[in-house]
Amino acid sequence: MKKAILPALMLLWASGAYAQQPDGRPLSLDEAMRMTLTENPEIKALGYEREAAVQQKKAAAGLRAPKIDVAAAYSYMGKDIDVDFNALKPGASKLAGDILGPLVTGGVLPPSILGEAQALMGADWAMTLQERQFGTVGGTVTLPVFTGGKINAANNAARLQIDEVDERGAQTRNALVSQLTERYFGLALALQVVEVRKQVLEGMEVHLEDAKALEANGIIARGERLYAEMHVAEAQQEYIKAKLQVETLRSALNNTLNADEVFVPVTSMFLLREIEPVDHFKALAANNNPIIRQVGLKHDLAKEGVRLQRADFMPQVALMGGGSFYNYKVSKMLPRWAVGAGIKLSIFDGLSREHKFTAAKRQVQQVAALGDKADKDISVLIEKLYNEMRTYNDQMPSIDAAMEFATEYLRIKDAAFREGMAPASDVVDAELNLARIRTERLQAAYYYDLMLARLLEAAGVSGDLAQYSKRLTAYPVRFDQ
Repeated sequence: MKKAILPALMLLWASGAYAQQPDGRPLSLDEAMRMTLTENPEIKALGYEREAAVQQKKAAAGLRAPKIDVAAAYSYMGKDIDVDFNALKPGASKLAGDILGPLVTGGVLPPSILGEAQALMGADWAMTLQERQFGTVGGTVTLPVFTGGKINAANNAARLQIDEVDERGAQTRNALVSQLTERYFGLALALQVVEVRKQVLEGMEVHLEDAKALEANGIIARGERLYAEMHVAEAQQEYIKAKLQVETLRSALNNTLNADEVFVPVTSMFLLREIEPVDHFKALAANNNPIIRQVGLKHDLAKEGVRLQRADFMPQVALMGGGSFYNYKVSKMLPRWAVGAGIKLSIFDGLSREHKFTAAKRQVQQVAALGDKADKDISVLIEKLYNEMRTYNDQMPSIDAAMEFATEYLRIKDAAFREGMAPASDVVDAELNLARIRTERLQAAYYYDLMLARLLEAAGVSGDLAQYSKRLTAYPVRFDQ
């Protein structure tokens, strides 16, 4: 028997078969989760998105501060701004003579006053108020006093948007844990399927050697040996296919981990003998599910939208001031600073405000309805995942019984074949049946873990997955069990 196994092992080595322990870096589920939640590009992108939301919150806080602007201007007009009163001289001269003459004659005013009046009448009564070119540099300050609640609404909305980004981050992290579970345990499953296929191939090789020996002794017909050879070739193809599946899943796992190494999962697939009732996970979801929490935040945002639209019905009050601190040929008659207050109240805008306000209230109602639907959808999803998970768990006793029978059945058929009492097909079928049941057992554990990960995702506590694998009620499932 040992001489028959040696050629089979040499053939596996020549075809690039895996060793019993695949080469690579051992990776536990705990470490894989830490790597995923720190190195995955989606996590990094969410970090940048949160930083942007924080900056938007700071920008909204700046709406309460005074707005200070600095401006410079230069102008060149078509002509100077002049005032010419020379046309009034004749009338003014006659009026001055009529008034001043009697006063001087009567001795009320000194005679020199007439000379001064004549000099005034001889002067040019035209003056330039502002030259045609001038420039100024100045600043303005505006401080909102009352905006009807717009600033408060903007700040509340910015804060809620940060919370929404955080909840979307939690949703992404939970989804990544489920993706990691699918790929981590998928790779573990594929590696163990390789071992199952390897054992099948080794068994087929041994069976082929036995068939050759029995044919040489005239115990079995040539067709029995050919049948064994055909199934050896099929077993080799299944083995190669299983190895290719390992490479595919390894690449998928590296994509989730954002790494480029050859990892070997060391945390076994597991099942739990006991787990909390389904209502426990529904209660967790009500408080922790990121989708439900996001809907709640959207409801609060919609309320802030109502406050924002209501502000359009209120007056806007602001204080303002301005001044110039550098002037180029600006008339000295113009003031250099000014302060004041302003109020603005829209009276009629074609009922636009009313319609926007109504639309905002309807959006609040819409989000509330979506929230009710989300609660029910998550509850149904949790119940579905919980029942599927329990189904895979309940299958294990029957699978274990079938595997025990298949093992014994293979032993009996193999012994009967060697005695010439059973055809080669019986041994091949028994070998393949045992491999199928082993694979089915591994797949049951894999799908159990996958459903558990998705259940925890729906409950909003995906980070607890590694702790479930360490529970006292958890037992590992491997190909060699």
